[in-house]
Amino acid sequence: MTVRGRARRAASAVLALAVTAPMLSACFEEPSAHEAVRDFLIGWQTGDYAAAARRTDGDEKVVSKALEDAKLQLDAASFRFDVKSMRRAADEVEADFDAEVDLGENNPLWEYEGKLPLHLVDGSWKVRWSPSVLHPQLREGQRFAVKVTPEGRQPILDRNRDPLQEKAILHVASVIPANLKNDEADRLCQRLSKITGFPHDRLLSRIRSAQPNLQVPLVTFGRTKFGQLSAQLEAIPGIILSEQEQSVAPASPTQIVGTVTAVTPETEQQLGGPQRAGDTVGRAGLQKAYQEHLTGSTDTRVITVDLKTLKVTELKKWRPDRSTSPVQTTLDRTHQKAADSALLGGSGMLVAVQASTGDILAVSSTSEYNQEKHALAGRFPAGTAFSIMSVEGMLKARISPKQKLACPADRTVGGVAFHQDGAPVGVTPTLQANFATGCVTALASLARRIDGSELTSAAAKFGIGAPWALPLKGFSGSMRPLKNDAATAKALAGQNVLVSPLSMALVAGAVASGTWRPPVLVTDPRTADPTTETEPYKAPDPIKLDDKTVGMLRTFMRSGVTAGSARAAAAPGDPVHGITAAASQNRKPLAWFVGWQGDVAVAVLMQSPDSGAGAAVAGRFFQGLHAGL
Repeated sequence: MTVRGRARRAASAVLALAVTAPMLSACFEEPSAHEAVRDFLIGWQTGDYAAAARRTDGDEKVVSKALEDAKLQLDAASFRFDVKSMRRAADEVEADFDAEVDLGENNPLWEYEGKLPLHLVDGSWKVRWSPSVLHPQLREGQRFAVKVTPEGRQPILDRNRDPLQEKAILHVASVIPANLKNDEADRLCQRLSKITGFPHDRLLSRIRSAQPNLQVPLVTFGRTKFGQLSAQLEAIPGIILSEQEQSVAPASPTQIVGTVTAVTPETEQQLGGPQRAGDTVGRAGLQKAYQEHLTGSTDTRVITVDLKTLKVTELKKWRPDRSTSPVQTTLDRTHQKAADSALLGGSGMLVAVQASTGDILAVSSTSEYNQEKHALAGRFPAGTAFSIMSVEGMLKARISPKQKLACPADRTVGGVAFHQDGAPVGVTPTLQANFATGCVTALASLARRIDGSELTSAAAKFGIGAPWALPLKGFSGSMRPLKNDAATAKALAGQNVLVSPLSMALVAGAVASGTWRPPVLVTDPRTADPTTETEPYKAPDPIKLDDKTVGMLRTFMRSGVTAGSARAAAAPGDPVHGITAAASQNRKPLAWFVGWQGDVAVAVLMQSPDSGAGAAVAGRFFQGLHAGL
């Protein structure tokens, strides 16, 4: 709870009591009894413990300390009281009141019913003092305490419900309150605050409100931070240092799963809620996106502790107001391992999806690229891989796959020059052969026969620019308006079309299954924020492709592997379909492979002058899957 929130709640409490108490004046002809009740409760509520104590028959210092200790032992942000009734029998009065205690960092509001016994002392009404004034079940030699048990961080799971985290060692600085004498707790917290940056008052309040004989964790450190501070921590008298094993280290794909760290002073302030030592914070990826689902749920109990016998009595227990839950993803460890292995020795990315569902199976990248920023959300020129979306236009223009179409080294269309490396000499390839080899000069020449609006419409059917969303960043693609032959030719060459590896894997999946589908990364929970009242995200509808278009594309893309530039993608098992494409960005040569085997569609983008580099990675990926099966 914020300081401002506590102040508001405390101010409203004072006002409530000030209004409620005078209304009791009608209960008695003599106002002194209810004035004693009012003054005692207002003094307790506002922290004027001496004023409250003067309205009791107890020793003023003893009563003042008991009231102050109650606040510290409960780590209470505020008290609020409401007098319900008063009864008088001769020289005795008993007042019934409702108490509401804001447990501050521990979140719940503790509500209970209390009683104030009063009697006349030298003609004045006094509260008959005993610990039961604070709570009916509190006895002499006992104290309050708050026991908080956080639920452990929930896992992120792959499609087979196996965790995508590995064990990591965290280091915990703890104390046993009963071992700290006099002002030792205060001095310890001052030193710990100076070293770690955590507020001194919050560290001290955790010690004071804890069960005194149990170890209380104060701060948790990751390996690096602990290595920097361990010598200073060991020098603090009373600190207990221990290791704690938690499943927080991300497994592959690490940047999609995301990193987790122990709570820091900065993250504690950002999160704003009750964070305790041992709590963890997602810093990136799904761990950050689903922080509110994965952690933050605690079991809280208010107890009394007998200081001699250490017997504990539970006064109130709260189950979490919301349950934490695992995050179920579509990722598959077998596919991820094959993808990671296939990229060894190169520089690039691979995204694999299930063609029949759009489920993301694997996201892999080398160190030069980020799996989220580039593989899911990158913006790269499509190269001639965009020609996949031109086939519908070819059919409408009645262009035959067997039609001869020259593939010169250079060609100009609408004033735009195109160049093809390694153009064939002495032969005129068919359209199918040019598609299979990704001849940019041949494909660009079709701009005069394929209508630009038809090409734009076809691209939309393959999900380019579709309004899908992921819990992480993603990019569905974009293309500029095609207003003339030059713009259409550049689109066929993929020069004015931007796509991500994910969006092209979905294009491959659309050809493989006959239907474009939006991507899916997380199947449960439906929203990243469990407290949101907005409607869950609704994915765009799948788009059924034209059967003739799909049939021609499958033929073209199979020939890309059997007779074209994607031969390196061949692998045992179901026939591999795919094409390669060359592109460049920021003067860096790029090599695409877009294709599928069985129900697994992939897009590979490599930084390489070899246009077949992507196909070679795809081949290793498919071979790895076959070997794994």
